[in-house]
Amino acid sequence: MINLFEYKNAHPFPSSKTDDLEIFLDDIWAKREKSGYYYNEEDNRIEQQRFIQFLHKAKSLKSNKYVGVIHFEGETINLLPKIFYDNKEPSVSDVNAINKHILWWLSYCRKLKFPNYLSGLNSEKADFFEILIYLFSKYTRELLNSSIFQKYTEVNEELSFIKGRLDVNTYINNNLSRGRNHKVSCQFDSFQMDNEFNRGVKFVSKLLLSVTKENQSRRFLSDILFILDEVKDVNISSSQMKRMSFNPMFSDFETIRDYCVLFLDNSVSFNYKNDLKLFAFLLPMEYVFEDFIFGFIDKEIDLVNAKSQVGSKHLDESKNFALKPDLYLSLPYKNIIADTKYKIVYADKTDSKKGIAQTDLYQMLAYAVRFKVNEIILFYPNTINHQEPNGSELAIVDELADGQKVYIKSAQLPIINFDMFQENYQAENTIKLDFEEVKERLKYRLEMILGIN
Repeated sequence: MINLFEYKNAHPFPSSKTDDLEIFLDDIWAKREKSGYYYNEEDNRIEQQRFIQFLHKAKSLKSNKYVGVIHFEGETINLLPKIFYDNKEPSVSDVNAINKHILWWLSYCRKLKFPNYLSGLNSEKADFFEILIYLFSKYTRELLNSSIFQKYTEVNEELSFIKGRLDVNTYINNNLSRGRNHKVSCQFDSFQMDNEFNRGVKFVSKLLLSVTKENQSRRFLSDILFILDEVKDVNISSSQMKRMSFNPMFSDFETIRDYCVLFLDNSVSFNYKNDLKLFAFLLPMEYVFEDFIFGFIDKEIDLVNAKSQVGSKHLDESKNFALKPDLYLSLPYKNIIADTKYKIVYADKTDSKKGIAQTDLYQMLAYAVRFKVNEIILFYPNTINHQEPNGSELAIVDELADGQKVYIKSAQLPIINFDMFQENYQAENTIKLDFEEVKERLKYRLEMILGIN
């Protein structure tokens, strides 16, 4: 197992496997979504993958800004958030704890549509890839045991009686002209189990069954394949799964669809036998942090109406430079603009700026002027080395607006459960319960910063 923290440590990697891994990652980079978490225009102009740095002279790997997991020819490469880096090799339990944090953050994210099923996930399961498989297989098997998705599909069939619509041309050419006038070719809608959605579920289940090492997941996946035995074996793409919609009666199947998209889109490569050769679930952490904070505020803090990436304003009159603050927060008595900055701050006590970039302050001031908001907040994550979150506030006098003051706050947010990194930590029954105290601390901290308490 290889553990790489964003822009931090390097790890040796066999030169004999480097070219193949680089080719696979280039392929994934080229096929990745150009929306959602991958909307960065600068990255989208680059053809070569940006997930990992290949240090060929040193025969080693180094992580960039992406977090997640890569499974490659029996090797597991964990790409871990830099906020957990403490200058030593993490233990297996440390990696497990970090993976649980990522899963908890993703459960609030909106852009990824990560299936939120943490309440049923046993906390002892920890390998990131295996957790995703377990979540999919458990939920899908339970739902299929109680309800099978069926939909009306157009069927062409020869019958001894007319059903639906008579296919006149086919009847004349294939039946009447050959003395088989007692058989009629009909077109009709039939409520079918063998439909595109079930084919996609079966396709993903077979792929995952070929790679999972968890006995429980294997049993669940085998049960799914048994239930869908009558469904045809065909390859289904993520774009096909994304196009599928469900009426309210089948809304529970949306979660299964989202899981299938998760596996097919983020990202999967196959060998010539169509077996799963490489799985890479990789996301840029700066956007995960932004989406997590937005989703958390939107779900957990009732008095705040949160909007993400509001882009109605421009810096210039010609409207060439759009302003898109991460969060526009509407409270009953004021509006606040907030920007999430996935950076390590307050690490150096001698730094008078506390690690806060001057360019970030310029950006915040532009937001205040154009959106006519005089309260701005910069949200930063706390880190494994700084348990108590810090914060600061400064005032900027706008001399062009009769001395009106713009208040800019910076605040670290408690998004880490430090107890999970202790040797004697007793895990809760589910991952959701593992983070119950962190959820309450984060909620309280946000309410204090926003002036709700």
